[in-house]
Amino acid sequence: MDTQLELKKEVKPMPKIGRKQIAVVCAVLLIAAAVVLNVVLFQNQTPTVQNPDTNTGGSVDGGTQDGANTLDGYFSATQVSRQRARDEALEVLQSVVDSEEADEATKTGALQEISELARAMEAEANIETLVLAKGFAQCVAVINGEACSVVVSGEGELQPAQISQINEIVYEQAGIHPTNVKIITK
Repeated sequence: MDTQLELKKEVKPMPKIGRKQIAVVCAVLLIAAAVVLNVVLFQNQTPTVQNPDTNTGGSVDGGTQDGANTLDGYFSATQVSRQRARDEALEVLQSVVDSEEADEATKTGALQEISELARAMEAEANIETLVLAKGFAQCVAVINGEACSVVVSGEGELQPAQISQINEIVYEQAGIHPTNVKIITK
């Protein structure tokens, strides 16, 4: 009889997961999916840059001004979109932290997510600044977990030295290995 009482005492019921915790987790996952989708959609857009040799228009600069504006617009739109997605994610996470109904584990998780987002945002800004310092006209870096996508303006393929420079910058600023870095020219 004593062994049965001891066995019953050792079994602990699983903590209940409330609807609010499930809603918070779903919201965080939804925001993460939106950020990833945003990056994927913007990476697949191709700006219309006219080749100066085939231009038949009457512009003085060979017709590349529209292409340059489109390219500048791509980088600006990508940065704005990335910031908007991050702001929305931070707003949701902050509401979890401020919620009186959320348990401590959920609040701690939200604070950790906020900290990770802040680190990623700082690393992205540093990567962009340093890549621009290497002579690229435009750059957008997007960190998603242990992966990084870097979009730079350029014609044709990048030289191995340029790829190496970008990989080194990403590794130094974010600790992401070159195998997890995707470099795209726009």
